[in-house]
Amino acid sequence: MKTDPLLRLMRDTSEASRLTLGDWDQIIRLARVANVLARLAEDLAVAGLLEAVPQGPRDHLIAARLLGRRQRMAGLTEIEHVRDALAASKLPTVLLKGGAYLAANLPLSRGRMFGDIDLLFRRQDLPEAESTLILHGWNSGAVSDYDQRYYREWMHELPPLTHLKRHSVLDVHHNILPSTARHPPDAKLLLEQAQELPDMPGVFVLCPADMVLHSACHLFHEGELGSGLRDLSDLDRLLRHFGKQDGFWAMLSERAGLLHLRRPLCYAIRMCTEMLDTPVPPDIVRELRRFGGVRLPFMDALYQRALRADHPLADDRWTALARWALYVRAHWLRMPPHLLAAHLARKAWFRWTGMPEYPTNEEELPARN
Repeated sequence: MKTDPLLRLMRDTSEASRLTLGDWDQIIRLARVANVLARLAEDLAVAGLLEAVPQGPRDHLIAARLLGRRQRMAGLTEIEHVRDALAASKLPTVLLKGGAYLAANLPLSRGRMFGDIDLLFRRQDLPEAESTLILHGWNSGAVSDYDQRYYREWMHELPPLTHLKRHSVLDVHHNILPSTARHPPDAKLLLEQAQELPDMPGVFVLCPADMVLHSACHLFHEGELGSGLRDLSDLDRLLRHFGKQDGFWAMLSERAGLLHLRRPLCYAIRMCTEMLDTPVPPDIVRELRRFGGVRLPFMDALYQRALRADHPLADDRWTALARWALYVRAHWLRMPPHLLAAHLARKAWFRWTGMPEYPTNEEELPARN
């Protein structure tokens, strides 16, 4: 497998003083593709090493840092808009992923880039949440009847909602895995443990263990890994931050069992420790290893390739195959075979014929068993 100067620098920022201009050229390219350039710039600034970077790459890092800070301000403003919109309906604003890290002011939010705000509601509250958000300017736009039913009957979220004026995007969830997944967690358990932010009344985030588990299941059930390294870095930083709290590791293990998420947590711990040197108690590593089963070495080989920046500089001869295999696996985990076959056949037909997927009232989905 190729040497990756970006991974070396992410593991240890002190490597910055030993890098050549050639190394920096690769790092800037890889970090930009992996969506971690702003985070890397913040890390180097915190370590007092940004000014020591050669002028050319430093300019890229400074620009990315400024962009990250601008997005941080815009993200906080948009969260306030969402809170204000939902306040009239008395629905809590439960944030997931990047929005949650930002609102909770976690260390990993520095330089963490994200494109939308993820929200979690009880399934029975979705109609009220959706109608409230539509009244305040968000809309799902032109989505075919098939895709509407695909989201609403099979998936764990509504079609993305885009604001008509600000163009911000909301992903409205009722769970963290699709309804058709093999073992979807009970979202009620997540919401019961959600914690209100003291500086933002009415805004909640998942408890620390559940925040880690959501990040793990999102990454290790995902088939498109363009931001996989950023998401792995999220996990690394969540574990480093929360791992210092008394009782965190025991709670993480307990919640993984309760929510049926031991396997994605196993993969998360494996990749974090192997790729980013994340400190994890040895007993936790041993306990989770058994949930990877005999496939664990094979999965290690796939993810160690697919979670790097999606760029030829980070690829070896097996990377494309690894990404394809994980893409197929993600679809297999998302749906039972009869639904998956019908869904992929339909998508392949439209790609092959070039026909647009016009909204229609006549499209039908296969019946769920």
